Amino acid sequence: MSTDPNEPKIGLILLAAGGSRRLGTPKQLLTWRGKSLLRRSAEAALASRCAPVIVVLGAEAEMLAGELRGLELRAIVNPDWEEGIGSSIRAGVSVLKDAEPEPDAALLALCDQALIEHRHLNDLAAAFSASRPSVAASRYGDAVGAPAVFHRSLFADLARLAGDQGAKKVILRHLQSAVFIDLPEGNLDIDTAEDYARLLNSMPSPNP
Repeated sequence: MSTDPNEPKIGLILLAAGGSRRLGTPKQLLTWRGKSLLRRSAEAALASRCAPVIVVLGAEAEMLAGELRGLELRAIVNPDWEEGIGSSIRAGVSVLKDAEPEPDAALLALCDQALIEHRHLNDLAAAFSASRPSVAASRYGDAVGAPAVFHRSLFADLARLAGDQGAKKVILRHLQSAVFIDLPEGNLDIDTAEDYARLLNSMPSPNP
């Protein structure tokens, strides 16, 4: 968490509500280097300069909540998680807007991007702080997406997402006023058993 009063206040919404249908078991509980994906991503969020940290749960919420025990964050349950990721973004933004002090931006992160460390989250926050763009997003190859920081002027756009519409739709709409931070490892998100095998065979990440 930043203590500089001149820096923008950036809240972080960690999306972890999915039902892992393609995997057949809660991917949030898959382990890598001794920790579940949910615990690792929550700890990375808390190690960043962003605050508050809000975790959006949905499928198997009661079981997953145990992975967050002892962490200074706010976990909420999205009752509409089966509608798709758009509903979880709406739920997180709704809570973040009421935070005190009022945030200047929201950083959206995904629980299943296992290789992402707090340093990249801070790089995004720094890019946003430097020029206050509409969006500061990650870039992997020819793709752009989460993790990404959204100026509060875009909270209404995020709140209108529906179904399986993710925040990439909002990023693409504001490309001309966006900045990007390269994140080659952002291509690896865990949706299938093959993805998890790739993670297990990947190079060890640096110590956070």
